[in-house]
Amino acid sequence: MKSMKTRPFKQVDVFTATPYLGNPLAVVLDGGGLDDAEMQRFAQWTNLSETTFLLPPTEPSADYRVRIFTPGGELPFAGHPTIGSCHAWLQAGGRPKAAGRIVQQCAAGLVPLRHQGERLAFSAPPLKRSAPSPTLLAKVAGALGLKAQQVVAAQVLDNGPVWFGLLLSDADTVLRLVPDHRMLKELGVKAGVAGMPAEQGSSMLIGRSNREARAFGGKSVAIEEGDGQKIDLEVRAFAAPIGVEEDPVTGSLNAGLAEWLIADGHMPARYLAAQGQCLGRSGRVHIERDADGKVWVGGDAVTCVDGQVRL
Repeated sequence: MKSMKTRPFKQVDVFTATPYLGNPLAVVLDGGGLDDAEMQRFAQWTNLSETTFLLPPTEPSADYRVRIFTPGGELPFAGHPTIGSCHAWLQAGGRPKAAGRIVQQCAAGLVPLRHQGERLAFSAPPLKRSAPSPTLLAKVAGALGLKAQQVVAAQVLDNGPVWFGLLLSDADTVLRLVPDHRMLKELGVKAGVAGMPAEQGSSMLIGRSNREARAFGGKSVAIEEGDGQKIDLEVRAFAAPIGVEEDPVTGSLNAGLAEWLIADGHMPARYLAAQGQCLGRSGRVHIERDADGKVWVGGDAVTCVDGQVRL
């Protein structure tokens, strides 16, 4: 084994302002000189859903370059590593080339980020989406323990990672799911499920009839969780094919869901998604489509570990 060197390191909790309630990310702030196998081995060792390595950019407009690894392999893009890596880079003294805008380079291309107060938000990468085959939809629904009438809509969402997205009849159904992870792994499907909280005392039928009004700026149906924030969408992510049965809070999935659900009139142009409740987390993902039609995915981040690592 070649000699190791000491490198700056942070462990960041993402999509939360309170430590240990979001999705943790390991960030090696100097990934120079590490090969693929060394990065992969360290990502396996951290045993987090993602570990990132920051490098000098090769694109002139980028501020830094990031490589993103799960315990099972490298990803071209992922949301919580984007916000977490940017947070760590800024905290370590990074200075953007352009005021008010940060540009991350990753395998999926250039990803702009911006500040929303203290919060960071990334521009959702281009999305390719398509209707799943009825056969695959039935198998995925079966693996999730769903009946046909509980699925409002489904799409295959590809913004680097590929997610099988399902909009369910209500948030309670999302929270009650007990998936067959072995079956999802055999299908090779990462499933992202979402549901809107039903207005208290009203049926979901009334909620559905108001979708168009919500999409054009009407008041969204929401519930209030323990932190006092109104939740418009409850989300869960099951990723057994990459060794993560359930991800606490997932930026790429929320980005794909937002572009799909806003475009098809299921959600308004601005909403707040919650994820992680079933894992004891309180992830919050702030979605906003701007006047140009670009979707921004925002979240808080907080550093929990700050030090060095030998690699």
